[in-house]
Amino acid sequence: MDDLEAIKQIKARYCRFMDTKDWDSYRQLFADDVVIDTTDSGGAIVTGADEFIEFLVSTIGNAVTVHHCHTPEIHLTSSTEASGVWAMEDMLRFADGTELHGYGHYHDTYRRLGDGWKITSSTLTRLRMDFVPPAGQER
Repeated sequence: MDDLEAIKQIKARYCRFMDTKDWDSYRQLFADDVVIDTTDSGGAIVTGADEFIEFLVSTIGNAVTVHHCHTPEIHLTSSTEASGVWAMEDMLRFADGTELHGYGHYHDTYRRLGDGWKITSSTLTRLRMDFVPPAGQER
């Protein structure tokens, strides 16, 4: 498999493992020192793969989520590093019934390590977020 395809596979697994809450498999997609920036979505900047998993479990662990990534723009910057931008759409339904439908982009970096390509950073930027309150509640 070529490098571009391997990176596409990582992002596909990123969406699937997050949505199925397969946190052990999800953790394997990241370099140990990954930096994740979700501030544009009201989240935080999280450093470290284990810390990111903790953050996700606490924020969306009980939510039903659907993430789609499209139209990858991947650039190999060396034989062991790459960057990419992915159009994304996500839908989340939280335990209280609140729903979020979002649109934006992931801006990622990748590094080839001994066990393959890993995500080394990811910044989520939002173009739009639509919130729907739980049934019976006004906006």
